[in-house]
Amino acid sequence: MSAPEKRQGFVLWFTGLSGAGKSTLSQAIAPLLRQRGLMVETLDGDEVRENLSKGLTFSKEDRDTNVRRIGFVANLLARNGVCAITAAISPYASVRAECRAMAQVPFIEVYVNAPLAVVEARDVKGLYARARAGQIPQFTGVSDPYEPPARPEVEVDTSKLSIEEGVDLVLRYLERRGLIS
Repeated sequence: MSAPEKRQGFVLWFTGLSGAGKSTLSQAIAPLLRQRGLMVETLDGDEVRENLSKGLTFSKEDRDTNVRRIGFVANLLARNGVCAITAAISPYASVRAECRAMAQVPFIEVYVNAPLAVVEARDVKGLYARARAGQIPQFTGVSDPYEPPARPEVEVDTSKLSIEEGVDLVLRYLERRGLIS
């Protein structure tokens, strides 16, 4: 019995405001990558916060810790041949840069861009309204900053593109890089 073919893993890092479409894009792309024979794991920000970072607050220090944990796990998976998809706001450019520097595999930053007015209009959970009412302190985009990536590998403006078009942009980038066929 021969050993299975070892594929190179990579980190597919979705970042953007709450409601921009990070989780939706990552959930749409994961099965398509699996269909192409890749091992895929998705690290959703809300799920990681509940299971790996329980007890952390939304202070800058705790947010940074949470994002570093996501970066550590993503790198661990990816260096073992997995496509590690992250879908977390990851608001601060410096910590995203730390995660990129930590990666021992290709790190593809996907900026899921949507104007604040658009994500507020989409907000089915009412988080933005609660943040504007002062009920949620340190809310990214309202009372806490979001630092957009300066040079993401891929930018998906979900106010102009459908989810399918966004997925296609990401897949075409991965094909050009030779990470998928």
